[in-house]
Amino acid sequence: MPSNKTMQGGKAFGLLKEQQRQKLEEINKEYLEDQKYRDEEGLAEKLESLKNKYAEFDLNDEGEIDMMGLKRMMEKLGVPKTHLELKKMIVEVTGGSSNTINYRDFVKMMLGKRSAVLKLVLLFEDKANSSPCKPDGPPPKRDITSLP
Repeated sequence: MPSNKTMQGGKAFGLLKEQQRQKLEEINKEYLEDQKYRDEEGLAEKLESLKNKYAEFDLNDEGEIDMMGLKRMMEKLGVPKTHLELKKMIVEVTGGSSNTINYRDFVKMMLGKRSAVLKLVLLFEDKANSSPCKPDGPPPKRDITSLP
């Protein structure tokens, strides 16, 4: 008879992902309440998008992006980096305090004024993926009263 563990694999993974998202959500709340970020335009949307991007590349769901996660991220974004470049990127984000990028460091980097290679890559990727603001579908119907 198969052990309970093998049958629970997908479920356990889903649970881990859910716990991870909860943690990220709590950190987002801290930023939303932080005076420093009060003036940040569209902060809630930005944090939501950062949370999703981060969760996508936190491969081991331990709340940190390690060297392999960063490597995968860069490859997926079409800008593969060498081991040394990845190391530099992590140092740039964490200030050299860690060899993994935690979510707080990630958000600080993305919302901060300082420019980091990872931030530039992600911002560039966002711009490349968002098409010019053209609404989908036919133009809205106009009635005679709305004409100039």
